[in-house]
Amino acid sequence: MKNITVIGGGTGLSVILRGLKQIEDVHISAIVTVADDGGSTGRLRRQFHIPAMGDIRNVMVALAEEETLFSHLMNYRFDGEDHDIGGHNLGNLILTALSEESGNFMDAIATISKVLNVKGDIIPATTQVITLFAKMIDGTIVRGESNIPNFDNRIQKVYYEEEVTATPQAIEALANADLIVIGIGSLYTSVIPNLIIEGITDAIRQSKANCVYFCNAMTQPGETDNYSLEDHVEAIEAHSYKGIIQTVFAYEDDISEEVLSRYNLEGSTPVIIRENEHDYDVIEEELLNFNGKLIRHDPDKIRDLLSKYLKKD
Repeated sequence: MKNITVIGGGTGLSVILRGLKQIEDVHISAIVTVADDGGSTGRLRRQFHIPAMGDIRNVMVALAEEETLFSHLMNYRFDGEDHDIGGHNLGNLILTALSEESGNFMDAIATISKVLNVKGDIIPATTQVITLFAKMIDGTIVRGESNIPNFDNRIQKVYYEEEVTATPQAIEALANADLIVIGIGSLYTSVIPNLIIEGITDAIRQSKANCVYFCNAMTQPGETDNYSLEDHVEAIEAHSYKGIIQTVFAYEDDISEEVLSRYNLEGSTPVIIRENEHDYDVIEEELLNFNGKLIRHDPDKIRDLLSKYLKKD
């Protein structure tokens, strides 16, 4: 049995987990960011002073043993304006209710995980209610994860103003890992917010496991404009330590001009490999699908790649 610990947030983390859960003889631990402060998640965390649960909910559904009616309902969003239950996800409301009932966010996660028969452990990176800040290269300070991509600027670093401590379960999962996987996801608002929590980076440094990174296929407007693969890695290293990543997985799929033109209109371009030599391995594989002419990583292709990598490792 191999212990695989995955770090991230957003839809990208869920895609990796949907692939990983298909691999036999692995135990999955998902360390999930709780820095989100927008939408339903943001409203609930402000009202009830609980960690952001939106990415936690997505991970629960991704790791559910089967796609049941209840797992689909977890992502159901109520129609209406952003007051009362309008705009809320049902899963967010259930997690909030369980947290209020038990007085413990971790217990709420464990309860829903049992109901969904989740394959693996879902671990918030911290149980604190945290606010992410970004410092831009011109010195501008932006407060709030949801606000950071909205500035026409370049991010120098992201940080927390208060001291943020990792959950003991996250540290333990990293210590016991046979493989650590970072990504896919928004670089500064889903991936790095985990790494700057006290204890996370030190646990990765002390781990004997290889650390691999799934690099994004496309740049994200307002966050990684014109970033290359190397820029993504350099940003991760700047917020952790040099050499944290041993292997980077990059796509080698052909993307049609029609699809690229749609993304170009939104200011998003392919993440290219700029250099020929690196201090880490770069493995290029076909990793994408284009359902609905959207560029997404494919869970089955991730499954195949990680299965092959684990056998080699």
